[in-house]
Formats: sequence, structure tokens, C-alpha cells
Amino acid sequence: QHVFKMEQEEYTKEEIDWSYIEFVDNQDVLDLIEKKPGGVIALLDEACMFPRSTHETFAEKLYQTLKDNKRFSKPKLSRTDFTINHYAGDVTYQTDLFLDKNKDYVVPEHAALLCASKCSFVSGLFPPLHEESTKSTKFSSIATQFKQQLQSLLETLSATEPHYI
Repeated sequence: QHVFKMEQEEYTKEEIDWSYIEFVDNQDVLDLIEKKPGGVIALLDEACMFPRSTHETFAEKLYQTLKDNKRFSKPKLSRTDFTINHYAGDVTYQTDLFLDKNKDYVVPEHAALLCASKCSFVSGLFPPLHEESTKSTKFSSIATQFKQQLQSLLETLSATEPHYI
């Protein structure tokens, strides 16, 4: 959207003589990864909220929910891996430790306290939390924080006027 589509629209609007660049729109891959309620991140967050979840049960939930998605597949020789067909090719992910790596063990109150430290090094390690993160929730995930940061980046990109040479 931001690299090709908008720039080519600008060329057309300004009547610049140019040749169209064919590109693959990867919105379906983005939806597979981050769309609620059935995207990979939503399913990962859901699995992290249940204490009895394992990487095996998480993988099984992925297979059940995403089996009909053309960009998602289950490798034949694995019980817990999954493959996403990204625009540049297939990438196989191993679900081992997905749940552990997605849990944010930093308590929001502790992070706020450390952010307010008079020591610049310590306060720099704990930037101010977004409003969504400060609400009292039982679970905060790394993937959700990543999605919030990505959304913020996209909002910044949408508010700017990129120029290409």
C-alpha cells in the first residue's frame, strides 16, 4: 500500500510517463497473521490465557481454525509446525516456546514505577505504556504490543508524504 500503490497513483495523477510495476498485494497474509478472531496472533493470545495450553494444543487450534486458508499449511512430517506462504515464499514456524515467548511477565505497575525512575538508564529501559496497555488486564502479550507498535507506525506513514527518487 505505502510503497507501490500510493506512489503509482501519484504518478498517474501527475501524468508522469512511467511503466506499471506489478506487485503482489499481501493483505491476505496480513489477515492470516493478525486478523481477529481467527488469526495466528489472536489464537496465540487465546492459548496464552489458558494455563493448560501447550504448543501442541496451540498448533492443533491453528490447524483446526486455519485449515481452509490457502496461505496456511501443516508440514507433513511435523505435528506442531505450521507454514505460511508469504509473498516471498513459504516460511515454516516451530510452535515450541511460542506460548512462553508471547507472555509479557512485566507487571504494568512495575513498568510504570521503573519508567518514572530518576536514573535515565532505568527509565529508558521502560518507555511509557500505551493507554491500551495500562488498563487492568489479566494478560498482556508481546504479540499484542507488537501489533500496537505496527499500527502506530502505519498511522505515522499514512500521515506523511513519502517521496521517492
